[in-house]
Amino acid sequence: MVSLKTSHLDIAYEDRLIVEDLNISIPEGKITALVGANGSGKSTVLKTMARILQPKAGTVLLNGKSIHKQSTREVAKQLAILPQNPTAPEGLTVYELVSYGRFPHQKGFGGLKAEDRKIVEWAIEATRMSEFTDRALEQLSGGQRQRAWIAMALAQETDILFLDEPTTFLDMAHQLEVLQLLEELNAASQRTIVMVVHDLNHAARYAHYMIAIKKGQAVASGTPEEVVTSPVLRDVFGIEADIVTDPRSGVPLCLPYELYRAATEGKVRPAAKDGREEPERKVVSFQ
Repeated sequence: MVSLKTSHLDIAYEDRLIVEDLNISIPEGKITALVGANGSGKSTVLKTMARILQPKAGTVLLNGKSIHKQSTREVAKQLAILPQNPTAPEGLTVYELVSYGRFPHQKGFGGLKAEDRKIVEWAIEATRMSEFTDRALEQLSGGQRQRAWIAMALAQETDILFLDEPTTFLDMAHQLEVLQLLEELNAASQRTIVMVVHDLNHAARYAHYMIAIKKGQAVASGTPEEVVTSPVLRDVFGIEADIVTDPRSGVPLCLPYELYRAATEGKVRPAAKDGREEPERKVVSFQ
């Protein structure tokens, strides 16, 4: 297993500071979700932790060493990242794409060894893509393409997997397909998974640990029960919501019903169907 954390991390785009003095730790062997409003800096944090972006100050520590002082090949043996909307040359097959994941482990220009091919085949099978091995990526559905990219990341054989909004532009069925796959991979190998998730309920359902980010700051972290609360939702997303308990998984579900600023501007609560004022909303549990 590997350890990953940030220490007094500052991240800037040119002269604009996006993240300031960020100190977070990623639990080993768990699924961690970074959540926050659009523009909060969560993807910027993920990219910097994955060594795609260079911090302005502070450091990202991978196994106690600055990740930005380690070689690309050394880092690639420890973590893999799936960015938003990855692209590949037209005509590239699933097998060819997944084979790229073996690059950090290859020496010279000898191509794939028998062990490499074995791992590529395992990654394809683990992501249930065996029937599409020789199919071009552009001939796949959105969910199938995303699984192929995840297979490539798995072929790197890293202990940490980063994903930047892995369900973006996918319909509900394909979103669940990808998230359930990640859940299975974590359960099978205790691989540390860090993902930026747009849907708060998906984050609560599939992550063991959540970090809520607002304006580049981690304002809440912990289990879904500790993060998906009314005060955090008001602060991070600016919404009022009912928090209910999922009867199947037992995790909290967020049911937003109005903007927080509207609730604080003296807005009259809507009337119920019988003409009476709607009662105050409370935390409830479905039994």
